[in-house]
Amino acid sequence: MGFQPRMHNRIEGFSILGGLKRLSFPGMTADLWDVACAPEAGGFYLGEDPRLFIVLSATGDERRSLRLSAPGLEAAEAGPNLSPSLSYVPAGLGLRGEMRAVRTLRHLDLHIGREALAERLGEGTDPRALSIPRLLQPSPELLPVARLLAVECEAAQPLLPLYAESLALALLIGLLRLPAPAAPMRAGLAPWALRRVVDFIETHCQRAIRLEELAGLAGLSPSHFCHAFKASTGMGAHRYQMEARLARARTLLKAGRLSISEIATETGFADQAHFTRAFRHLSGTTPARWARLHRDT
Repeated sequence: MGFQPRMHNRIEGFSILGGLKRLSFPGMTADLWDVACAPEAGGFYLGEDPRLFIVLSATGDERRSLRLSAPGLEAAEAGPNLSPSLSYVPAGLGLRGEMRAVRTLRHLDLHIGREALAERLGEGTDPRALSIPRLLQPSPELLPVARLLAVECEAAQPLLPLYAESLALALLIGLLRLPAPAAPMRAGLAPWALRRVVDFIETHCQRAIRLEELAGLAGLSPSHFCHAFKASTGMGAHRYQMEARLARARTLLKAGRLSISEIATETGFADQAHFTRAFRHLSGTTPARWARLHRDT
């Protein structure tokens, strides 16, 4: 069983058209509602988890409007074009909704478990952003995303849950305008340590070099060394050694005095096939083709 919304409400003046269309996926539930509304329909809603309320479409006369209010907050009102408007309602916020002159309303309720929200957004998200209500925000750029999620709610065979989850997170992040967390700054190797390690790799690149050897040269633990070396060079130590091997291999290929199998042995590869795979992966072509294009004449 998927995530079950924990909602308490008192409503009046609504009639459900066609039944509730619900789509549950890990930690979240999307409910698609089509309702007929009395001239002054409304209700009180209290959820134990955060949720999005998304107006997809509405019909009625030109006086139609929707008003949302909560204790301690300035009321928000939309009308006569209620769509596209999105609202983010934090957990535990009691919300009053009042409609005027609305005949039918199609809306999407996206309920998100607090544990799932923390897991998806990670530690880099400011928790204060998730405690601030956003009521009836005009968001035309997010309406196509909401409609895609509504299509999934109606589908006889929904796609993989990851698809609906991605749409739901896009709506939440887009409405709240959550920024990417700043990347942590990692210090690189000291200049003397970088020169010492690079010289060692280039001298011994044809043999297997243990991480502990390189870390010892820099006076660091293996874990610290890995981060510092990548911060300094933009690549891991193993990749750097492979690049050094292939640089030596290119020099030998260009000279043209050794066969490809001999070059493979000379540069520390297990065999010609291993050498060819590594060369193609990092150079985009085979050693033989590269040699034909670059060999000294």
